[in-house]
Amino acid sequence: MTGPAARQTPPADNPPAASASETASDSPSASPSASPSGSPSAQGPSAWRRMRMWGAAHAVDDLYQGLVPACVPYFVLDRGYSYVAASGLTLAAALGSSVPQPFIGLAVDRYRLPRLAPAGLAVAGIGLGLSGLVQPYAAVWLLILLSGLGVAMFHPAAGKAAREAAGDSASAMSVFAAGGTVGFFLAPVLATPALVTMGVGATALFIPPAVLMAFVLLRHRPAAAPTRKGARAGQDRWRPFLFLTGIEVVRSVAFFGAITFIELFWIRHLHSGRGIAGVALACFLVGGVAGTLLGGRIADRVGMVRTVQLGGVAAVPALIALRVTPGTLLPLLFAVLAGLALNVPFAVLVKLGQDYLPGRPGTAAGVTLGLAVSIGGLIAPALGAAAQAYGPQGVFTILCAIPVLALVLGLFLTEPEPLPGD
Repeated sequence: MTGPAARQTPPADNPPAASASETASDSPSASPSASPSGSPSAQGPSAWRRMRMWGAAHAVDDLYQGLVPACVPYFVLDRGYSYVAASGLTLAAALGSSVPQPFIGLAVDRYRLPRLAPAGLAVAGIGLGLSGLVQPYAAVWLLILLSGLGVAMFHPAAGKAAREAAGDSASAMSVFAAGGTVGFFLAPVLATPALVTMGVGATALFIPPAVLMAFVLLRHRPAAAPTRKGARAGQDRWRPFLFLTGIEVVRSVAFFGAITFIELFWIRHLHSGRGIAGVALACFLVGGVAGTLLGGRIADRVGMVRTVQLGGVAAVPALIALRVTPGTLLPLLFAVLAGLALNVPFAVLVKLGQDYLPGRPGTAAGVTLGLAVSIGGLIAPALGAAAQAYGPQGVFTILCAIPVLALVLGLFLTEPEPLPGD
């Protein structure tokens, strides 16, 4: 009896000592008043479990961005759409996903919208899934626009929640960012066999993944947001954020230009078959996933700004080697390296943008994950004009120079200011 009683006495007699101990043990949490039971959930395996969930959700969401270009050729074949009408569907998806995102980001920062990410995911899947079941072109266009709007609803809310789960770990944030690249990569892999077999009506098969993932997000909403609100206080730094946005636009132009024309480059310039051309696209996208994950690990070691600059330095020789290497097999290596180099800064730019705007994490995510990326897709038609005039090899000649602009913009970036208490 005396042993247990003695162990209980110090907290009762000396509350300041107990409080100091709790504060020391809870130092990673956002608030000193956070309960000790909540502190493990903000670090260790549970945080990684939350990142895996957000990475999977991001993959499902961006699956629907990738499905639009995968489905467009089958609308041409099955419905007899002209090339202009087909490009209009791509434009609808780009408009729906790009224009609203900054405004949705502002709303996410101003109001608590915990259900916006799952709602956006469901809207993205249902809109695209129904597009192959309706006949009038206007209805197809509006449904694809609606799907794009769902993507726009997801990114700011999910980007803010994922950052809260990741804390200050760029490696953890890279899991979320890599999920989007995985989803974009899986879109043609999953859609092509279904579309070949069933026609555009196969889009309905892609409704369940969105609804299921939305249900998972509703059941497992992150609980870390309220405790981290105070920790994100700080002055918004718009000047470096604008330079960062410019870098993301440049990176996006190079990335979308490559995935749009890499198969044609293999077929028409390197004179390969369609099978090898498809492998080239897969190699580039696999390199992109690896680069996103690698970039997070590098940033945790050498800093975010240096990682962004390193990506620009590595992208130029990788793209040049891809452009000038002869044959059909050896250039596959440089396709992997080019995808890796272009995506090394991706997750870092998302996290760095939120560090520059600590009071507006939803707005930052909406710009870096949505608007800037979508602008890259909107500029792709200009590269199409270059391909029409000079062939796909002309496009890759242009792409070799584009990362140089990102290098110049990267000189104006600075490491974010440390948070209070760091």
